[in-house]
Amino acid sequence: MYVPEDLIQLSALQHMAFCERQCALIHVEQTWRESGRTAEGRIMHERVHDEGGESRGNVRIERGVSLRSLRLGLIGKADVVEFHRQADGTWRPFPVEYKRGKPKADDCDKVQLCAQALCLEEMLCVAIPAGALFYGQTRRRLDVAFDEALRRETEETARRAHELITSGRTPPPVYEKRCESCSLMTDCLPRTIQKRRSVKAYLSRILSEP
Repeated sequence: MYVPEDLIQLSALQHMAFCERQCALIHVEQTWRESGRTAEGRIMHERVHDEGGESRGNVRIERGVSLRSLRLGLIGKADVVEFHRQADGTWRPFPVEYKRGKPKADDCDKVQLCAQALCLEEMLCVAIPAGALFYGQTRRRLDVAFDEALRRETEETARRAHELITSGRTPPPVYEKRCESCSLMTDCLPRTIQKRRSVKAYLSRILSEP
């Protein structure tokens, strides 16, 4: 159980699941660089939050919902939480996270959404079996089931993010194709730093040989 002073941003889990170095650059070194993609994403989130709440039949829609979990040590906001009326008259939360691009091959967006659900479960004492990711590029929703595997992955990602941020250390870069889509590419310099480290290792190995 965490205390309020030790809570980290819920978005750190998405960064952690995508790249540990990106997570450290943002949440340890406080490095951020706006790109065309991040600007589009920010504007999308702002528009969603500014729309306010509404009701559509058996669905109530709340936007910019504040979230917190002392168990996982998280704080943040959900873009949208739909409350669906059940047969017994109760309302079941259904979180919806908005993303600028399209569905990703990894689980980083799903982990962020699942973390929102875990916060809501703790806050409202209710089970939340599913949510959705809305992608601006495809203009479609991707339904996400919060099964045990995704819940375990989310909790483990939260634990690792806490450890990384508390350590104050930034991991070395490992260049991958996905680096090209990262707004911190020019700050991270994965190709340059990795090449420099490789040359240094090569020279050290040569000099150590008899």
